[in-house]
Amino acid sequence: MFIIFLILGLIIGSFLNVVVYRINLAETLLGRSHCPKCQKTIRWYDNVPVLSFVLLKFRCRDCGEKISWLYPAVELLTGIVFAMLGAKFFVLTDSSTWLITGYYLVTAAALIVILVYDFLYLEIPGIVLWLGVGFAVFCNLALDGQGAHFTGSLSSSATYSGTLAAMVAFIFFFLLSFLSKEKLLGMGDAYLVIFLGLILGWPKILLGLFLAFAIGAIYGIILIALKKKKLKSQVPFAPFLVAGTIIAMLYGTAIIAWYLKFF
Repeated sequence: MFIIFLILGLIIGSFLNVVVYRINLAETLLGRSHCPKCQKTIRWYDNVPVLSFVLLKFRCRDCGEKISWLYPAVELLTGIVFAMLGAKFFVLTDSSTWLITGYYLVTAAALIVILVYDFLYLEIPGIVLWLGVGFAVFCNLALDGQGAHFTGSLSSSATYSGTLAAMVAFIFFFLLSFLSKEKLLGMGDAYLVIFLGLILGWPKILLGLFLAFAIGAIYGIILIALKKKKLKSQVPFAPFLVAGTIIAMLYGTAIIAWYLKFF
């Protein structure tokens, strides 16, 4: 199953590249992919995830324009994340795992779009974010209706847990953004953590945010040490939030259990 989810992720990753590119240009998602430089339609055999980029030596077949390394990187990232989520949550013979696996795959795809878009343009695409929020609310309700994880207490409800996590995370980030006049964090990050809270629930959102700040701090220190950035340089924070969330999705329960052993 790992290989199947990996291949699925590579294919979806190719589509996510199109989503990022066309949202930025306000283009429709319909229609064949084309070269941004010469506008020639990309042949199907030049659109095989990762492999085509290598065979074409990262250049357009028609005009020779260099193709960004980001395209195969997004495909590989999506493939790896999908493979790990599938291996972690999906059991073919257990239909109760199908919904949670589909939920995490779709939200992971949305998070990767947000990660790449913010990395490139220092902006979070609202249409992806709010569609993701709506999808997360729907899936949380569906999970509670399915009853696989609901034991009758509020704490086991995906809807309650997700709503609580979203509210706490939003209030914290809103205050950080408002009090710093968006110098520390943008208001878009405050809206993003609503989505993340709905996905992770309580208390995993705390782990996700802790990991985001930790990864961001390490990244910032490395850039400053290499003199690539200064202390006051603007760095997109959504990629770190997404990274922390995906790690918490995959290993949150194990990490929290390990941490609690010390108390």
